[in-house]
Amino acid sequence: MHRIKRLPLLMHSLKARLIISAMLLVLVLLPIVGVTLNDAFKLQVKSASVKELKAYVYSILAVTEVDNQQLLMPEVLLENQFNVIQSGLYALITVPVKPSAPLATDTTAAKLVENNAIESKAVENQPTTLVQQTNPSNNSARKVAWRSNSLLGIDLSAAITTAVHTAAMFPQPEKGQGQFSEIMLNGEPHLVYGFSASFETERLNKLGQPQLTRFPFTVYIIKDQSDYQLQVEAFNQQLWRWLLILMTALLSIQLLWLWWTLKPLTRLQRELTAIENGHAKQLDEHYPTELNAVAKQLNTLLITEQNQRKRYRNALADLAHSLKTPLAVIQSQKDLSPQSFEQVNQINRIIGHQLKRAQSAAGSAWHLGVAVVEVSDKLVRNLPKIYCQPRITITEDVDRNAVFKGDASDLTEILGNLLDNACKAANAQVLLQVKTEQAQLIITIEDDGMGIDEALHTQIFERGTRADTYQQGHGIGLAIVRDLVDSYQGQLTVSRSTALGGAKFQLIFAV
Repeated sequence: MHRIKRLPLLMHSLKARLIISAMLLVLVLLPIVGVTLNDAFKLQVKSASVKELKAYVYSILAVTEVDNQQLLMPEVLLENQFNVIQSGLYALITVPVKPSAPLATDTTAAKLVENNAIESKAVENQPTTLVQQTNPSNNSARKVAWRSNSLLGIDLSAAITTAVHTAAMFPQPEKGQGQFSEIMLNGEPHLVYGFSASFETERLNKLGQPQLTRFPFTVYIIKDQSDYQLQVEAFNQQLWRWLLILMTALLSIQLLWLWWTLKPLTRLQRELTAIENGHAKQLDEHYPTELNAVAKQLNTLLITEQNQRKRYRNALADLAHSLKTPLAVIQSQKDLSPQSFEQVNQINRIIGHQLKRAQSAAGSAWHLGVAVVEVSDKLVRNLPKIYCQPRITITEDVDRNAVFKGDASDLTEILGNLLDNACKAANAQVLLQVKTEQAQLIITIEDDGMGIDEALHTQIFERGTRADTYQQGHGIGLAIVRDLVDSYQGQLTVSRSTALGGAKFQLIFAV
């Protein structure tokens, strides 16, 4: 489930998209190239085999003779493989059977084959084999008129039967044409090339008129596919071995190229993170042309944001200083009624609260990070000096790498108010914990005081509402904290401390 959820997030990464695209290009394109080359090689080897079988056909035709409608073949052929029993190269000649002659038991056909065998001296002591062709273009039956010595001991009729059942039969091409096919012989695949020809002679008939006689026949060359398959397998092994090496090399080169190309983006991301964490003020402008303008604009934005925030705070400080003097003068009037004095105090509290809210940097266009330990260490060192009677001990458990994505003064205001209230309410101990878990900054402040009634957990964050027995301040500290936390889209909760027994304030911010 986690992998399924992370996949869409991964596709938002430009680096991940480029790497996946490069890998898909290599892993898909190269296998397609391999399959294409393999098919092309098979066609080439098969074409070479067809040419080789054609050459053997012509060598058979060169020594074939017909005398008085009788086929005459030499006892030994020039190609020695035709003379070696079961050599893997075979030759076969078939002739059509006259329709009037029976196919299997005709004694005349048997005598004709016997005469052919005697005259050719090539098929001595061999049984007659009849071939029934089912070619729609030529539905005539054929018989074996001659076979090479290499076919001795091979049951050709079984091969023909198997070929017929598998529709991969002996081809029967038209006269003057050749046809290529495949058959199973002795349980092994073989290539077959058939070529049809006809001897035509002109003789005088009984009436002394010239008469053309034809002797049609088909020559078959059969060759074992072992050589063909060995070539294909050797080529496949070599091809896929080198494609795998090429694939690995291309992936490595592409990954290195992508790493080198995206290195400026990685550096930009690293510098932006450093700025957010408060470790740097500006970006290094030594970037490629496409990113250099972006880096300059970001630096301009940073400088403008910082200067504007500084001017804004100075103006608010001046406003606060100018308002304090008239309010002090009004409060010093002796004839001021209690109701008027209370209203002046209310005005003073409202001005202080609103100035604190206005000075917050939570609404800034750029949130710079600040290390929490830099703010917490100062507060932990100084607050015990103020609350020395009774002596308050502040225990600090702070993650040194924790970063608050916001302004240092806002974090000081938040921690200062909460720690100050904890020191006022505590008997002797205050605990400050800061940790980072699951992309969240968690700050916890606990004390060993009386705690806060659960009914007041919501009211204490309102201006002027107090839940303590001490009288210092104006009662707006927690309201300021609440507004600051809300401005950073954080969470602020109050409960009872299980460790110290007093109040427990917990802050949660996204990092």
